[in-house]
Amino acid sequence: MYTENELLPLSGVQHVVFCERQAALIHVEQVWEDNAFTISGRHRHVNVHEEAPRRERRGDLVIVRGLGLRSLELGLSGIADVVEFHRVSSGGVTIPGTKGLWRPYPVEYKRGRRKNHRADEVQLCAQAICLEEMLGVPVEEGALFYGKEQRRTTVALDATLRDLTVRAARRFRELVEHGETPPARKEKKCDSCSLVESCLPEVMIRRRSVRRYVAAVLDRCLEEGEDPP
Repeated sequence: MYTENELLPLSGVQHVVFCERQAALIHVEQVWEDNAFTISGRHRHVNVHEEAPRRERRGDLVIVRGLGLRSLELGLSGIADVVEFHRVSSGGVTIPGTKGLWRPYPVEYKRGRRKNHRADEVQLCAQAICLEEMLGVPVEEGALFYGKEQRRTTVALDATLRDLTVRAARRFRELVEHGETPPARKEKKCDSCSLVESCLPEVMIRRRSVRRYVAAVLDRCLEEGEDPP
């Protein structure tokens, strides 16, 4: 269990699953740059957090925007885009000013489309674990809303996803506590990363290739008793 002073940003688990180097650049080296994707995403989050009422009642549904989250077990804290509270007959929590019991259901908003990795799901799962710890009720399901598709994707918060989330939280803390920035690797996803100009994966890879070449030449010269060129 961590203390309140030891909590790291919840968004870090999403960064770690997407790219450990990106996570370290942001949270260890404090590097951040905007691109069209991050600006659009920020505006979408502003709309969710600020332009709509923070709490709204729609029959058997209570919608809370910008809810603060934290988990002392994971060592994370953050803000949820939306947490819906669905009325249930049992196994829920009470909400001040309303009658009955309510089951929390986190909804995370993303600007693009569904990904071929699980970074967004891990972020949602971390939010659910925070809610479970804070409210003392199970959260078995949540949703991701993708702006390009304009529809929700339901996410089952099963044991496999929870294990991935816990491991991502541990790896994120390792990077931060050790001040470690993993080496660059050029991948297709680099094209959409706002930190590509700071990360410079192609340049870093070329530098490593040169170092390996020089080291190989030196090793060969030492083995053959020759002077390096």
